[in-house]
Amino acid sequence: MALILNIDTATGKAGICLSQEGKALALAENLTQKEHAAWLHPAIEQMMRQTGYRLRDLQAVAVSAGPGSYTGLRVGMAAAKGFCFALDIPLIAEDTLRIMAFAAKEQLPDIDLLCPMIDARRMEVFTAVYQNDGTALLPSTAMIVEPNSFDPWLQDHTVSFFGDGSGKCKPIIINPRAHFRNVNYHAGYLGNMAFLRYLHKEFTGLAYSEPAYTKEFYTHTRK
Repeated sequence: MALILNIDTATGKAGICLSQEGKALALAENLTQKEHAAWLHPAIEQMMRQTGYRLRDLQAVAVSAGPGSYTGLRVGMAAAKGFCFALDIPLIAEDTLRIMAFAAKEQLPDIDLLCPMIDARRMEVFTAVYQNDGTALLPSTAMIVEPNSFDPWLQDHTVSFFGDGSGKCKPIIINPRAHFRNVNYHAGYLGNMAFLRYLHKEFTGLAYSEPAYTKEFYTHTRK
């Protein structure tokens, strides 16, 4: 029995999932990004109580490791590592964009290429391009979107764009092969992928694991 706690705080919508053998037993979400840190641990406690399991029943903890919100990624990774250290169980880390692509593949049967997008402010997004089988044609990257940014893939393929960063790109990427879709992305998909990594013992070292920020953090300082 692979009972896995899945934590995803990488985007504006945080989610947790308790999964067994890759199937979701319970899901919970928080839609207010600034409250992810305060919401996370009480939500996990409530989920464990409602499902009748205890933390010591877990076999692993999985986390969405980025790219995404700097603060959100730190919140999720810190919580996941804390549980793994305390319970002496393995950590599973998964690329956030890859999880989004997995969700799209499940929901969109007519896809060719998948392009998940996470809003990174202004005209920048975190994005990647995947084939239907999950192969990355463009690895996770931070990109300032321009009209020709995806021409190498749109020349011969239809590309499905989705995620909270895709809306601002729709007026820029004008191409009949560019399809903008709605995908319901939640932590249950992380549970599906985490189970496969658990079976293959694809774990992340606790001592050196950190979020995949993709670009350097910057902030404005007061004069």
